[in-house]
Amino acid sequence: MLFENIYKEFLKYAEKRHKKQGFYTLTHDFKLHILPYFKEMDIRDIRRVDILNWQDYILEKKFSSSFNTKLQYELSSFLKFCCEKDFLEKNVVLEVERFKDKCEKTLHNVYTLKEFRKFRRGLNNNIYKQFFNFQFFCGTRCGEALALKFSDIKGLQIDITKNLQRRGPREIDTPKNKSSIRTIKISILTYLRLLKLNIHYNLKFGDGDDYFVFGGPKPLAPTTIDRYKHNACLKTNMKEITVHEFRHSYITRQIHKNVPIDVVSRSVGHSKISTTVDIYLHEEKRPQSDLLSGLDFYTLTHNFKKLINLFKSISTFKS
Repeated sequence: MLFENIYKEFLKYAEKRHKKQGFYTLTHDFKLHILPYFKEMDIRDIRRVDILNWQDYILEKKFSSSFNTKLQYELSSFLKFCCEKDFLEKNVVLEVERFKDKCEKTLHNVYTLKEFRKFRRGLNNNIYKQFFNFQFFCGTRCGEALALKFSDIKGLQIDITKNLQRRGPREIDTPKNKSSIRTIKISILTYLRLLKLNIHYNLKFGDGDDYFVFGGPKPLAPTTIDRYKHNACLKTNMKEITVHEFRHSYITRQIHKNVPIDVVSRSVGHSKISTTVDIYLHEEKRPQSDLLSGLDFYTLTHNFKKLINLFKSISTFKS
Protein backbone atom coordinates (compact mmCIF):
# COMPACT_ATOMS: atom_id res chain seq x y z
CA MET A 1 0.00 0.00 0.00
CA LEU A 2 2.07 2.86 -1.27
CA PHE A 3 1.50 6.20 0.43
CA GLU A 4 1.00 7.88 -2.94
CA ASN A 5 -1.73 5.45 -4.02
CA ILE A 6 -3.70 5.72 -0.77
CA TYR A 7 -3.34 9.50 -0.96
CA LYS A 8 -5.45 9.50 -4.15
CA GLU A 9 -8.29 7.86 -2.21
CA PHE A 10 -7.76 10.33 0.64
CA LEU A 11 -8.25 13.23 -1.79
CA LYS A 12 -11.74 11.98 -2.75
CA TYR A 13 -12.59 11.66 0.94
CA ALA A 14 -11.20 15.09 1.87
CA GLU A 15 -12.78 16.97 -1.04
CA LYS A 16 -16.26 16.15 0.28
CA ARG A 17 -15.40 17.35 3.78
CA HIS A 18 -13.46 20.58 3.17
CA LYS A 19 -14.38 23.99 1.87
CA LYS A 20 -12.92 24.70 -1.56
CA GLN A 21 -10.12 26.92 -0.27
CA GLY A 22 -9.33 24.49 2.56
CA PHE A 23 -9.13 21.57 0.14
CA TYR A 24 -6.83 23.54 -2.16
CA THR A 25 -4.56 24.41 0.79
CA LEU A 26 -4.50 20.78 1.95
CA THR A 27 -3.50 19.44 -1.47
CA HIS A 28 -0.95 22.23 -1.92
CA ASP A 29 0.70 21.42 1.43
CA PHE A 30 0.77 17.69 0.70
CA LYS A 31 2.26 18.20 -2.74
CA LEU A 32 5.11 20.38 -1.47
CA HIS A 33 5.89 19.11 2.02
CA ILE A 34 4.47 15.63 2.67
CA LEU A 35 4.27 13.62 -0.54
CA PRO A 36 7.91 14.22 -1.57
CA TYR A 37 9.04 12.54 1.64
CA PHE A 38 6.54 9.67 2.04
CA LYS A 39 5.12 8.92 -1.43
CA GLU A 40 7.20 5.81 -2.14
CA MET A 41 6.81 4.34 1.35
CA ASP A 42 4.37 1.58 2.23
CA ILE A 43 2.01 3.12 4.81
CA ARG A 44 2.22 -0.08 6.90
CA ASP A 45 5.98 0.45 7.26
CA ILE A 46 5.81 4.00 8.62
CA ARG A 47 7.23 4.11 12.15
CA ARG A 48 7.78 6.76 14.79
CA VAL A 49 11.34 7.27 13.57
CA ASP A 50 10.04 8.09 10.08
CA ILE A 51 7.80 10.81 11.51
CA LEU A 52 10.71 12.20 13.52
CA ASN A 53 12.93 12.23 10.44
CA TRP A 54 10.17 13.97 8.49
CA GLN A 55 10.00 16.59 11.24
CA ASP A 56 13.73 17.22 10.81
CA TYR A 57 13.14 17.53 7.07
CA ILE A 58 10.46 20.17 7.70
CA LEU A 59 12.51 22.02 10.31
CA GLU A 60 15.27 22.57 7.76
CA LYS A 61 12.80 24.68 5.76
CA LYS A 62 12.52 27.14 8.69
CA PHE A 63 8.76 27.59 8.56
CA SER A 64 6.83 29.24 11.36
CA SER A 65 5.73 27.15 14.35
CA SER A 66 2.08 27.46 13.35
CA PHE A 67 2.77 26.21 9.82
CA ASN A 68 4.81 23.26 11.13
CA THR A 69 1.92 22.34 13.42
CA LYS A 70 -0.53 22.59 10.51
CA LEU A 71 1.59 20.23 8.39
CA GLN A 72 1.74 17.65 11.17
CA TYR A 73 -2.02 17.90 11.64
CA GLU A 74 -2.53 17.31 7.91
CA LEU A 75 -0.27 14.27 7.94
CA SER A 76 -2.13 12.97 10.98
CA SER A 77 -5.48 13.45 9.23
CA PHE A 78 -4.22 11.26 6.37
CA LEU A 79 -3.14 8.44 8.71
CA LYS A 80 -6.43 8.77 10.61
CA PHE A 81 -8.20 8.20 7.29
CA CYS A 82 -6.04 5.09 6.75
CA CYS A 83 -7.15 3.79 10.16
CA GLU A 84 -10.82 4.44 9.41
CA LYS A 85 -10.46 2.49 6.16
CA ASP A 86 -8.74 -0.35 8.07
CA PHE A 87 -5.51 0.09 6.12
CA LEU A 88 -3.74 0.72 9.44
CA GLU A 89 -4.34 -0.23 13.06
CA LYS A 90 -3.03 3.00 14.60
CA ASN A 91 -2.09 6.55 13.73
CA VAL A 92 1.64 6.68 14.46
CA VAL A 93 1.73 10.50 14.26
CA LEU A 94 -0.20 10.63 17.53
CA GLU A 95 2.69 8.80 19.23
CA VAL A 96 5.19 11.50 18.27
CA GLU A 97 5.58 14.81 20.04
CA ARG A 98 4.46 17.73 17.93
CA PHE A 99 6.88 20.38 16.74
CA LYS A 100 8.15 22.53 19.59
CA ASP A 101 7.11 26.15 19.39
CA LYS A 102 9.89 28.51 18.44
CA CYS A 103 10.63 31.58 20.47
CA GLU A 104 9.21 33.92 17.89
CA LYS A 105 7.27 37.12 18.15
CA THR A 106 4.98 37.98 15.29
CA LEU A 107 4.55 41.68 14.67
CA HIS A 108 2.14 42.87 12.04
CA ASN A 109 3.10 45.65 9.71
CA VAL A 110 0.29 48.17 9.70
CA TYR A 111 -0.46 51.60 8.28
CA THR A 112 -1.63 54.53 10.38
CA LEU A 113 -4.25 56.74 8.80
CA LYS A 114 -1.55 59.25 7.83
CA GLU A 115 0.54 56.49 6.21
CA PHE A 116 -2.46 55.06 4.40
CA ARG A 117 -3.37 58.43 2.93
CA LYS A 118 0.18 58.78 1.66
CA PHE A 119 0.08 55.28 0.14
CA ARG A 120 -3.29 56.01 -1.48
CA ARG A 121 -1.84 58.97 -3.37
CA GLY A 122 0.18 56.46 -5.40
CA LEU A 123 -2.95 54.77 -6.79
CA ASN A 124 -4.06 56.22 -10.11
CA ASN A 125 -6.91 53.75 -10.77
CA ASN A 126 -10.12 54.50 -8.87
CA ILE A 127 -11.29 50.87 -8.68
CA TYR A 128 -8.08 49.79 -6.95
CA LYS A 129 -8.12 52.91 -4.79
CA GLN A 130 -11.61 52.03 -3.54
CA PHE A 131 -10.58 48.42 -2.95
CA PHE A 132 -7.78 49.55 -0.62
CA ASN A 133 -10.06 52.15 0.98
CA PHE A 134 -12.50 49.35 1.75
CA GLN A 135 -9.81 47.07 3.17
CA PHE A 136 -8.37 49.80 5.39
CA PHE A 137 -11.64 51.29 6.65
CA CYS A 138 -13.80 48.13 6.82
CA GLY A 139 -11.29 45.37 7.68
CA THR A 140 -12.75 42.54 5.63
CA ARG A 141 -10.68 39.65 4.37
CA CYS A 142 -9.47 40.09 0.80
CA GLY A 143 -11.59 37.21 -0.50
CA GLU A 144 -14.68 38.60 1.23
CA ALA A 145 -14.22 41.99 -0.46
CA LEU A 146 -13.59 40.46 -3.89
CA ALA A 147 -16.75 38.32 -3.63
CA LEU A 148 -18.99 41.32 -2.90
CA LYS A 149 -21.67 42.32 -5.37
CA PHE A 150 -23.75 45.48 -5.27
CA SER A 151 -26.80 43.44 -4.22
CA ASP A 152 -24.95 42.80 -0.93
CA ILE A 153 -25.06 46.53 -0.12
CA LYS A 154 -28.15 47.55 1.84
CA GLY A 155 -27.79 51.28 2.41
CA LEU A 156 -25.09 51.82 5.02
CA GLN A 157 -24.78 48.09 5.69
CA ILE A 158 -23.09 45.30 3.74
CA ASP A 159 -23.86 41.59 4.07
CA ILE A 160 -20.73 39.44 4.14
CA THR A 161 -21.89 35.97 3.05
CA LYS A 162 -19.34 34.86 0.44
CA ASN A 163 -15.63 34.46 -0.06
CA LEU A 164 -13.58 34.33 -3.26
CA GLN A 165 -10.69 31.91 -3.28
CA ARG A 166 -7.49 33.94 -3.52
CA ARG A 167 -5.53 30.92 -4.76
CA GLY A 168 -6.38 28.02 -6.98
CA PRO A 169 -9.45 28.14 -9.28
CA ARG A 170 -10.77 31.36 -7.64
CA GLU A 171 -14.31 30.12 -7.14
CA ILE A 172 -16.96 31.75 -4.94
CA ASP A 173 -17.23 29.85 -1.65
CA THR A 174 -18.79 30.32 1.75
CA PRO A 175 -16.81 32.48 4.23
CA LYS A 176 -14.01 31.10 6.39
CA ASN A 177 -16.26 30.11 9.29
CA LYS A 178 -19.80 30.56 10.61
CA SER A 179 -18.81 33.76 12.44
CA SER A 180 -17.58 35.23 9.16
CA ILE A 181 -21.18 35.51 7.95
CA ARG A 182 -22.03 38.96 9.24
CA THR A 183 -23.32 42.43 8.44
CA ILE A 184 -20.90 45.35 8.64
CA LYS A 185 -21.66 49.06 8.82
CA ILE A 186 -20.10 51.54 6.42
CA SER A 187 -19.87 55.31 6.41
CA ILE A 188 -21.82 57.59 4.10
CA LEU A 189 -18.52 58.41 2.38
CA THR A 190 -17.78 54.73 1.70
CA TYR A 191 -21.34 54.23 0.44
CA LEU A 192 -21.03 57.12 -2.01
CA ARG A 193 -17.66 55.88 -3.25
CA LEU A 194 -19.15 52.46 -3.96
CA LEU A 195 -22.21 54.00 -5.59
CA LYS A 196 -19.90 55.92 -7.91
CA LEU A 197 -18.23 52.61 -8.87
CA ASN A 198 -21.61 51.07 -9.65
CA ILE A 199 -22.53 53.98 -11.91
CA HIS A 200 -19.15 53.65 -13.64
CA TYR A 201 -19.73 49.93 -14.35
CA ASN A 202 -23.24 50.55 -15.66
CA LEU A 203 -21.99 53.23 -18.03
CA LYS A 204 -19.09 51.10 -19.22
CA PHE A 205 -20.63 47.63 -19.35
CA GLY A 206 -24.38 48.30 -19.55
CA ASP A 207 -27.29 48.29 -17.12
CA GLY A 208 -29.00 45.34 -15.54
CA ASP A 209 -26.14 43.18 -14.28
CA ASP A 210 -25.30 42.71 -10.61
CA TYR A 211 -21.64 43.63 -10.86
CA PHE A 212 -18.82 42.74 -8.52
CA VAL A 213 -18.11 45.78 -6.33
CA PHE A 214 -14.39 45.59 -7.06
CA GLY A 215 -14.01 44.71 -10.72
CA GLY A 216 -17.39 44.89 -12.41
CA PRO A 217 -18.17 41.85 -14.64
CA LYS A 218 -15.52 39.83 -12.81
CA PRO A 219 -13.58 40.45 -9.59
CA LEU A 220 -10.12 41.99 -9.54
CA ALA A 221 -7.21 39.54 -9.85
CA PRO A 222 -5.09 39.21 -6.68
CA THR A 223 -1.88 39.39 -8.72
CA THR A 224 -2.97 42.69 -10.25
CA ILE A 225 -3.96 44.02 -6.83
CA ASP A 226 -0.48 43.17 -5.56
CA ARG A 227 1.09 44.92 -8.56
CA TYR A 228 -0.89 48.12 -8.01
CA LYS A 229 0.01 48.01 -4.32
CA HIS A 230 3.71 47.54 -5.06
CA ASN A 231 3.76 50.38 -7.60
CA ALA A 232 1.93 52.71 -5.20
CA CYS A 233 4.53 51.99 -2.51
CA LEU A 234 7.34 52.78 -4.94
CA LYS A 235 5.70 56.04 -6.03
CA THR A 236 5.11 57.26 -2.49
CA ASN A 237 8.27 55.79 -0.93
CA MET A 238 6.14 53.85 1.56
CA LYS A 239 6.99 50.65 3.39
CA GLU A 240 5.19 47.76 1.70
CA ILE A 241 2.65 45.74 3.64
CA THR A 242 0.63 42.75 2.47
CA VAL A 243 -3.00 43.02 1.38
CA HIS A 244 -4.00 41.13 4.54
CA GLU A 245 -2.15 43.68 6.66
CA PHE A 246 -4.64 46.36 5.60
CA ARG A 247 -7.06 44.26 7.66
CA HIS A 248 -4.52 44.23 10.49
CA SER A 249 -4.35 48.02 10.22
CA TYR A 250 -8.12 48.30 10.63
CA ILE A 251 -8.26 45.97 13.65
CA THR A 252 -5.28 47.61 15.36
CA ARG A 253 -6.76 51.08 14.97
CA GLN A 254 -10.15 49.92 16.29
CA ILE A 255 -8.51 48.49 19.40
CA HIS A 256 -6.59 51.71 20.01
CA LYS A 257 -9.77 53.71 19.63
CA ASN A 258 -11.01 51.73 22.64
CA VAL A 259 -13.69 49.91 20.66
CA PRO A 260 -14.68 46.91 22.87
CA ILE A 261 -12.70 43.86 21.86
CA ASP A 262 -15.83 41.73 21.39
CA VAL A 263 -17.26 44.33 19.00
CA VAL A 264 -14.01 44.37 16.99
CA SER A 265 -13.96 40.56 16.91
CA ARG A 266 -17.52 40.31 15.59
CA SER A 267 -17.00 43.06 13.01
CA VAL A 268 -14.09 41.19 11.38
CA GLY A 269 -15.64 37.72 11.62
CA HIS A 270 -13.30 36.06 14.12
CA SER A 271 -14.76 32.84 15.50
CA LYS A 272 -13.37 33.55 18.98
CA ILE A 273 -12.64 36.76 20.87
CA SER A 274 -9.39 35.11 22.00
CA THR A 275 -8.23 35.12 18.35
CA THR A 276 -8.46 38.91 18.25
CA VAL A 277 -6.77 39.23 21.64
CA ASP A 278 -3.92 36.81 20.90
CA ILE A 279 -3.09 38.22 17.48
CA TYR A 280 -3.56 41.94 17.95
CA LEU A 281 -3.46 43.00 21.58
CA HIS A 282 0.35 43.22 21.62
CA GLU A 283 0.02 46.11 19.20
CA GLU A 284 -1.14 48.28 22.11
CA LYS A 285 2.51 48.89 22.89
CA ARG A 286 2.63 51.18 19.89
CA PRO A 287 2.23 54.91 20.62
CA GLN A 288 -1.43 55.86 20.93
CA SER A 289 -0.89 59.15 19.11
CA ASP A 290 0.47 57.22 16.12
CA LEU A 291 -2.67 55.13 15.79
CA LEU A 292 -5.31 57.69 16.71
CA SER A 293 -4.60 59.96 13.79
CA GLY A 294 -8.16 59.86 12.43
CA LEU A 295 -11.61 58.28 12.39
CA ASP A 296 -12.76 55.30 10.35
CA PHE A 297 -16.30 56.55 10.02
CA TYR A 298 -16.06 59.90 8.33
CA THR A 299 -18.64 62.42 9.46
CA LEU A 300 -20.29 65.25 7.61
CA THR A 301 -18.44 67.73 9.84
CA HIS A 302 -14.92 66.46 9.06
CA ASN A 303 -15.51 65.43 5.45
CA PHE A 304 -18.03 67.91 4.14
CA LYS A 305 -15.87 68.88 1.16
CA LYS A 306 -15.24 65.25 0.14
CA LEU A 307 -18.92 64.42 0.38
CA ILE A 308 -19.97 67.44 -1.69
CA ASN A 309 -17.43 66.55 -4.38
CA LEU A 310 -18.70 62.97 -4.48
CA PHE A 311 -22.32 64.14 -4.78
CA LYS A 312 -21.30 66.41 -7.66
CA SER A 313 -19.38 63.66 -9.49
CA ILE A 314 -22.25 61.19 -9.06
CA SER A 315 -24.71 63.77 -10.40
CA THR A 316 -22.42 64.29 -13.39
CA PHE A 317 -22.30 60.54 -14.04
CA LYS A 318 -26.09 60.21 -13.92
CA SER A 319 -26.67 63.18 -16.22
